[in-house]
Amino acid sequence: MSNSYQPYRSHRRRKKTSAGRLGLAGALTGAVGIAAVAAGIVFLRPGGGGAEETAQPTLASQGDDGRAGSAVPAPKAGPPVNFTTPEGYGYSLAAVKAGTSRQPLGATEAPPPGTTYAYADYILTNTQRRPVLLDYPGDLFMPTAQVPASARERCMPQAGIPDDMCTLPNHTKITARIDGAKAPVDDNGSPMMPAGASYVVRIASDLPVNDDLSPDDLRLYVWNARYTSDRKGIRLTFP
Repeated sequence: MSNSYQPYRSHRRRKKTSAGRLGLAGALTGAVGIAAVAAGIVFLRPGGGGAEETAQPTLASQGDDGRAGSAVPAPKAGPPVNFTTPEGYGYSLAAVKAGTSRQPLGATEAPPPGTTYAYADYILTNTQRRPVLLDYPGDLFMPTAQVPASARERCMPQAGIPDDMCTLPNHTKITARIDGAKAPVDDNGSPMMPAGASYVVRIASDLPVNDDLSPDDLRLYVWNARYTSDRKGIRLTFP
């Protein structure tokens, strides 16, 4: 996975002060303690930027900042697969196409001669009548043999996915909104998909692959434990 955060809120208890602690020194101590607890809550909440921040857009891949592209009709896609996270967020994913490109996500550093970047497009839909976290569950896999030796140690296998395939570090970006879907919204630093919104997203490798890699050899899987309880990859089939 774009390799990753489910939003949890931190709850802490404050010890009760004894009835005998009165006066100016006690009041100041209490004020400092309250301020420290409040600061801790802000720091640890989703989007707060702390070490336990978990509401980032992707686990299997690193996502963009939630900006959506232009509106388009729904592209041809394979059969959709539905997922529900432990928080109760519901998503549908359907694979659209895969391929290679020297600039799959726009302007980027040119790959070395004889190499290119791998990518895949899929449809991401919020299947619920409420906003859900903008997440990118799809991860891109390619044959290990098609990854240059210099990057092969960065290409990771995954349980339940053929042993000869691996996934490179990658990024995911929204490229279009389907049928007038509303763009993502910000909720205290966490990007959220509006109810029923459906986007075309592209996942592309950060590291190059051999330029003779066939699109037919690329695969899309969902494997993170938030979506598959046994952590075994679920394949998204291209049309």
